[in-house]
Amino acid sequence: MTFRQKYIGDRAFYRMLFVLVLPLIIQQGITNFVSLLDNLMVGGLGTIPMSAVSIVNQLIFVFNLAIFGGLSGASIFGTQFYGLGDWRGMRDTFRFKLLFSLIVSAAAVTIFLLFGDGLMMLFLKGETNTPEEIAQTVTEARAYLRVAVIGLLPFALVQVYAGTMRETGETVGPMTAGIIAIFVNLIFNYLLIYGKFGFPEMGVRGAAVATVMSRFVELTYVVIECHRKHGRFRFVEGAYRSMRIPASLVRRIAVTGTPLLVNEILWSLGMTFINRNYSLRGITVIAAANISTTVWNLFCVIMFAMGSAVSILVGQRLGAGDREGAIDVNNKLIFFTLASHVLIGLLLVAAAPLIPLLYRVEPEVRTMASRFLTIAGAAAPIHAFIHVIYFAIRSGGKTFVTFLFDSVYTWVVPATLSFVLCRFTALDIVTIYFAVQFIDIVKIFIGVPLLRSGFWANRIVDAEEDGEVSP
Repeated sequence: MTFRQKYIGDRAFYRMLFVLVLPLIIQQGITNFVSLLDNLMVGGLGTIPMSAVSIVNQLIFVFNLAIFGGLSGASIFGTQFYGLGDWRGMRDTFRFKLLFSLIVSAAAVTIFLLFGDGLMMLFLKGETNTPEEIAQTVTEARAYLRVAVIGLLPFALVQVYAGTMRETGETVGPMTAGIIAIFVNLIFNYLLIYGKFGFPEMGVRGAAVATVMSRFVELTYVVIECHRKHGRFRFVEGAYRSMRIPASLVRRIAVTGTPLLVNEILWSLGMTFINRNYSLRGITVIAAANISTTVWNLFCVIMFAMGSAVSILVGQRLGAGDREGAIDVNNKLIFFTLASHVLIGLLLVAAAPLIPLLYRVEPEVRTMASRFLTIAGAAAPIHAFIHVIYFAIRSGGKTFVTFLFDSVYTWVVPATLSFVLCRFTALDIVTIYFAVQFIDIVKIFIGVPLLRSGFWANRIVDAEEDGEVSP
């Protein structure tokens, strides 16, 4: 087989990929663009309010990925059930996701309300921060968090509905919901942060209120869309008649999904730990890292969409028993992702000196953010390649391997490296950021042999066990 045959698809392949991922790219792109605008609006209040919101978002980031990790195990089954044509199996995985989301959301709200201040202080113990800066940052962060927790449950339920819809290949409905929610968030951010057109001037609390409103709008849309088209999304038919889930399926989801749940929690904590280490160098570093992360997310929408594409397209083929087809599609998706992110990385490097100029922050923050973005752009192909390798291995249910590959690696290598360099060396923060970003080259040498072995390409569902197979 030639290189072209193995890694480059025909027009039909790219047409199929385009139809699947374009709505994901549009939704994620608009989401991240509006996040950039949100960031600019909050940044208009000053470095301390922006740093306060960034700290809270680091905490909520752990919750978001806990939801993602917990739902991912069920989604592996849901995608393969759909490939098999088993609607009952999809309905049971949908119920599992609902119950999981309710439990985790309740736990997160309790933790944030009881221990929020202590968690915030983990980011504010650097010797470069004055007591006044710390007190003001905590006050702003507390005001934001107490409103933001209201949006945790609707966020989780959106992931349940939209994620299950995507398992069937439907990406337009979730995209539409996301776009509507994004504009609600953007409009009310402007009105409530600065008190425009007679609305109260609420500062960071206004940003939180706008986000919560957008969560409820998005949830309302996807629920109505899904139930209105129940003939298309048959998993919702009778889904609420009971919450009974076959014990055998719960066990299987638990066995497969627990490593994913633990992985996402540990990985998010690892990334939070890395950012916390950076923050020990001062509040200005928190602000610069926040700018860099927001812009990075905007430039990497294709990366995130390609992870979803691998999950859906490879998972459906594995569920249908087409192992060779799954491997073939995966090779082409990975090559496309890597090639596209060479170009995206170059664009980010070119834009790095310009984007921080949009922020009303100190020149030191702008310069630091620009350097962070240059490094992130140079490392983009590495992180894109690793991202899709992770989703490929996960699609066949090899979740313990992904746990080792993702979160264990994160804690052993980059998290440890950031701790040692920030605590025990006099290196400047830009050099430390460079070292942490590029240490993931090691991960490529681990992931490529795992991928080539093909051990991950397995079907984990069967028709005889779960029944109700559609014609």
